[in-house]
Order: sequence, then C-alpha cells, then structure tokens
Amino acid sequence: MKPVEVQFMKERSNNNPYHINPNEDERMRIAIPLANGRLAMHFGHCECFALVDVDSEAKKIVKRDDVQAPAHEPGLLPPWLAQQGAKIIIAGGMGQRAQQLFAANGIQVVVGAPAETPEHLVTEYISGTLQPGTNFCDH
Repeated sequence: MKPVEVQFMKERSNNNPYHINPNEDERMRIAIPLANGRLAMHFGHCECFALVDVDSEAKKIVKRDDVQAPAHEPGLLPPWLAQQGAKIIIAGGMGQRAQQLFAANGIQVVVGAPAETPEHLVTEYISGTLQPGTNFCDH
C-alpha cells in the first residue's frame, strides 16, 4: 500500500483526507490508542491514548501526554478526543460508523497502522512514510 501523503497547509483540500489543518501556532494534536505502550489494534478497547503535539512547520514532535481512556461506550470517543484537541487519530482498526463519527467531530482518521510506539507512528506520519495496511476492524 502507498504511504499516507501528508501536506502541511492552512487550507483544507477535500481531495486528500490526510491534509493537516494546523491551528494558528502551527501545532496539531494526533491521538493514538495504546495497549502496552504501542498502538492498540482496536481503538475502542485501549488502555489510554497518547496525545502527541506536532509542530507542523518544523515537522517534529513537541509534546506527548498519555491520558486514561474513558469507559468503553459506543460513540463516546469521537467527541471526547475532539475535546482533548485531537485533529487526527491513527488507529489499527476502526469500523465505518466510528470513522464517520470521528469525521463529524473534525478528526481525520488513518486506519491500518502497525502496532508501533506513538513516536514511531507520528514520525512516519509527518514525514509521509506511514504505510497503513489492513483495517483490523470489520464492523
């Protein structure tokens, strides 16, 4: 599969769902569901979320916060992560309905990512070398 193409720009393009819309200070927040310190293959059953702040202009990680995931409840995570400031979620697997809910909350979704550390995934994402594979969730 081709790497995710990332373009840092202020204007959103509907042609590429992975364009980044940085806020005024050129930072974006990427959410990654974790289990044992690595990407959880199913976001809804993770232990916590790594919230990784990226300087879009410098294309580097500036901060990481791990926050406890709320109790699993359908439809809860998209608005909760939006409140946490997430603009992108990198996941191993996610159903179509969940993807729609994230999009409705202004969060771009990347699925099929490998079970790596948040720093590894974000570094590949911002460099344009993240190669998503199979979506591990089929519902």
